[in-house]
Order: sequence, then structure tokens, then C-alpha cells
Amino acid sequence: MYTWIEKNNTLQKTFTFETFGDAITWMIKASFEIEKLDHHPAWTNSYNTVHVLLQTHDAGNRVTDKDRELARLLDEL
Repeated sequence: MYTWIEKNNTLQKTFTFETFGDAITWMIKASFEIEKLDHHPAWTNSYNTVHVLLQTHDAGNRVTDKDRELARLLDEL
């Protein structure tokens, strides 16, 4: 289990799953939480990994409580 790293005005984490399907399923579930917060991360998927970058664009591209809340929700999934 990796923890969130704060670096270059972002919160970053890579999630690793057993399969590509598991990674995509997690992304779909995450998308509902993301929409509720009206906060949209930069993320990439490569096979069974999803790399997530969080920062609040409206706050000058820096990490805010909104990012920390989304990070908490993503961890709960």
C-alpha cells in the first residue's frame, strides 16, 4: 500500500490492482465520487495501475483541502 506524496504542488499516488479490469472498475467507481466533489484529477492508466495527481486549479494549481478529501475518498474505494 502506497501513501499519498505531496510533490510539485500536487498530491500523487499510484494504485495497483490485480488486473486491467480491476483498475478500470475502480476508475469508474471513482468517477462518481469525483463528480460529486466537482473535482477532476489528472490520472493515467497502464494495465493494472492508475497514477493519480491531485491539485486545485481554481486555487492556483496547489493542494487544498478539496484534494485531501478526494484522496481520502479514493483510498476508501
